[in-house]
Amino acid sequence: MAANETPIKILIAALGGDGGGTLTNWIVNAARLQDLPVQATSVPGVAQRTGATSYYIEIFPTANSELNDRKPVFDLYPGPGDVDLVIATELLEIGRAIKRGFVSSTRTTVVASNHRVYALAEKMIMGDGRFGDEAIIKAVDKMSKASIMLDVKQLAEQAGSALNAVLLGVVAASGVLPIKLETFERGISQAGKAVDANLAGFVAGLSSSAQKEPDPGPTAAPAPKGKAEGLKTRIERDFPQAAHAIMFEAAMRCLDYQDPAHADAFVDRLDGVCKLPQVNPEIMIETARHLGRRMTYEDIMRVAQLKTRASRFARVRREVGAEPEQIVQVSEFLKPGPEEIADALPRFLGRPLTLWARANPEKARKIQFGLRVRTDTILGFAMVRMIAAFRRFRRINYRFGEEQAWTDHWLHLVGKAISTDPALAFEVVKCAGLVKGYGDTYKRGAGNFTLIADTLIIPAVNGAQVSADDVARARQAAQTDSQGLALKTILDDISTARSDI
Repeated sequence: MAANETPIKILIAALGGDGGGTLTNWIVNAARLQDLPVQATSVPGVAQRTGATSYYIEIFPTANSELNDRKPVFDLYPGPGDVDLVIATELLEIGRAIKRGFVSSTRTTVVASNHRVYALAEKMIMGDGRFGDEAIIKAVDKMSKASIMLDVKQLAEQAGSALNAVLLGVVAASGVLPIKLETFERGISQAGKAVDANLAGFVAGLSSSAQKEPDPGPTAAPAPKGKAEGLKTRIERDFPQAAHAIMFEAAMRCLDYQDPAHADAFVDRLDGVCKLPQVNPEIMIETARHLGRRMTYEDIMRVAQLKTRASRFARVRREVGAEPEQIVQVSEFLKPGPEEIADALPRFLGRPLTLWARANPEKARKIQFGLRVRTDTILGFAMVRMIAAFRRFRRINYRFGEEQAWTDHWLHLVGKAISTDPALAFEVVKCAGLVKGYGDTYKRGAGNFTLIADTLIIPAVNGAQVSADDVARARQAAQTDSQGLALKTILDDISTARSDI
């Protein structure tokens, strides 16, 4: 053993359910099969996205047979700047490793998946609270000695394998570890769990790493057919090129949500916006994004539709790591309240029930009932599927009418604002992002929109001294404070400033 030989130090940052423990075992077993001294430890964490665990491995690069009964001394935990290989199952996890100092520009190779699983802190923001992916990717490029960043989740889905098996293939291809490829494969085979699928994932990881340079570029999407083809043709003919992609995506979402007429209504509404004077591509893109979201709002029919899709059952099986021959029981928990039920009723029934529920919130809360439905059974699946089938009657229900009225009002304000100031119109468009979700979240967002519209937007389009910046400040305040105190403060400040003019 040379005096300057040191262990190869590996840190694995994994989310719960990503198979970080199994990945650790594969690496450890492969090292042992190659007669290399190895030690592994783990630090479990109850973090934001089903728990995050750090696994730490040290591998001595000299075989036991050459050490003459001498034993290397391993560390139990990684040290900042003292890690040779950092493996992350998700993009934000590699960001955490960089923040903690484990990635060194003179030593560390990074192998990570660049897909995202959003953290609780990101989801809690009332607006768009997503952390910028580009900042993490730039940090990886700057702080690491070398890096391999791939969408490992997508590769795993294509290979019909687990994410950790693909990552092992990428690690093997990186050349950082003194372990032969066939030894990794033997380790997977000897583990005896989903051997064929895991070997397929391992090969996918190897192949993707080998093909990373040069980048082949994006794969062309399949050509749309039927109604989708007609929508695509119309969008490309009548609208600015910059808006084509998001418009087509939103139109397909409307088509899936309801029917071809609903998708046509989406395009018709945008056609009206496109013909407004002073409209620009930025306004068109943002309007398409928010209009598509508002025209596919979540009601009990939509939830039931999504819960009974074959793709969802396949995803559940994949996430729990079920073998092909294993039965997976899926229980859905539903707790509709009076307002959710009223949303699905005809207007003459839904409106009075909604008004009663809002006037008597305590009583309404008491009559909520919970349902637990097994959608892996024929009866349970049929029950949820029947709820989804009621979407064909969505146009006559109370919520649909309310949503159409709200959307028309919003687009009317956008149209009036464009003639006043395109910057103001852009902020009016973005205010639609306040209205989202369901239950209390939906009511709070809709109330904030109405307050901003009545206090700022409507006066602005009627000639009052209200700027786009005023609307932006109010919108941002509404998104940062669920109690509404920040919004009230901003509106009071703007009102005071206007009265002083």
